[in-house]
Amino acid sequence: MTRTVKCARLGEELPGLPYPPFKGDLGRRIFENISEKAWKEWLGHSTMVINENRLNPSEPAAQKVLQEQLEAFLFGGGAAKPQGYVPPSK
Repeated sequence: MTRTVKCARLGEELPGLPYPPFKGDLGRRIFENISEKAWKEWLGHSTMVINENRLNPSEPAAQKVLQEQLEAFLFGGGAAKPQGYVPPSK
């Protein structure tokens, strides 16, 4: 049986993540309050943030930016797109 959560981002009762995405309080908070669907949206958004800002995720400064963006995206009503961002054409 799939575990469901009241998703803080999408405002609906949806299937939750099967396990916390990482250790610590933030990982537990995401596990308890974010749906699998919203997490997948974050993964796509994080790729855009990394590419547009030319971040190296192994660097502490980039990890700080990503964590701030993650919290804003999942819990704070959305994260801002980088300045000058142009969505890919289809």
